[in-house]
Amino acid sequence: MSFTDLALVCAVALAGPLLATPRRWRLPVVLGELVAGVLLGASGFGVLDAGDTTFAFLGSCGFVLVMFVAGTHVPVRDPRLRTALRTGATRAALVGLVAVGLGYGVAELVGTSHALVYAVLMASSSAAIVLPTVDSLRLTGPDLVDLLPQVAIADSVCIVLLPLVIDPDHVARAAVGAVAVIVAGVVLLGLLRWVEHSGWRERVHDVSEDRQFAVELRVSLAVVFAMAALAVAVHVSLMLAGFVSGLAVAAVGEPRRVAKQLFAVTEGFFGPLFFVWLGASLQLRNLVDHPSMIVLGVCLGAGAAVAHLACLVLRQPTPYAMLASAQLGLPVAAATVGQQLHVLEPGEGAALVLGALVALAVTVAGGSLAARRRTPEPADA
Repeated sequence: MSFTDLALVCAVALAGPLLATPRRWRLPVVLGELVAGVLLGASGFGVLDAGDTTFAFLGSCGFVLVMFVAGTHVPVRDPRLRTALRTGATRAALVGLVAVGLGYGVAELVGTSHALVYAVLMASSSAAIVLPTVDSLRLTGPDLVDLLPQVAIADSVCIVLLPLVIDPDHVARAAVGAVAVIVAGVVLLGLLRWVEHSGWRERVHDVSEDRQFAVELRVSLAVVFAMAALAVAVHVSLMLAGFVSGLAVAAVGEPRRVAKQLFAVTEGFFGPLFFVWLGASLQLRNLVDHPSMIVLGVCLGAGAAVAHLACLVLRQPTPYAMLASAQLGLPVAAATVGQQLHVLEPGEGAALVLGALVALAVTVAGGSLAARRRTPEPADA
């Protein structure tokens, strides 16, 4: 990858803010970045090579940081979130049960043997999409508080389950790896709390702010990349490493200054680079040669929406149920891992990603509805 390619990626990533600027469209920033990547990548003009080692590695760094920031955005210290935990867990469990039935139905329809993989994907809810979307739309209120634990639980559980269902021959290894990352996250939480209560963080913060060292940002990056290294070593998805690290930081309480720095690093460079790389890596042309896989992709996206809309019986508003159906990283991970293990049929990996895009369209529509129904804030006196 050259500096010319890097400049091109940064330039086309501006499509995200450009498409998200019109308030009446209410589109998430990541959508424009994905579209730019698709147009310039394997499914488009082929200008960007997603297989380039440097490009892929930077994309992986962006993925980890996106999940890290998503984890830090979960308000685990908010008392309202704790009271909504049971509601979120109940809704996530209902979605999972419906998704299992739909997974077997879809597998029977298209004639594959990956029912449990489909179920996990349809039950998932991408915090990396939902949290930035609700932030950009400035959604608030009790419905959002109930949504956050549902998304966090579904995302975390499905991230752990995916390697178990897609590679049943190595279930034990995947389970041990997931436990190792989670335990490392608990150790990190304990360490961060000790640093906070001992007064070390405050002293370092004062020196760092006075001398402009950005020590806290450096420590945060070192921590998240160390967790990513552990995930790679134990054969676990980077999603889990980034998200667990973010949750640990959020549980301690992220300093506002570090939050702004991480936002700048992630949203200004690594995040857009990841989504452009992701779009460039999609092999959507494979669907043309395998029409049945188009049916699979549409069914997966529609199934995700149906599974999450089941929460209407639990009094979840329709826009928030649609928001919770967001998918992205998990289907991409399933396609990548499945192709590496040679367990997917021709075109099936592209179908998984197509399903994510269909679900993303549902999420965009749900976000738009939620924003329109939002109670206007009272004018200043």
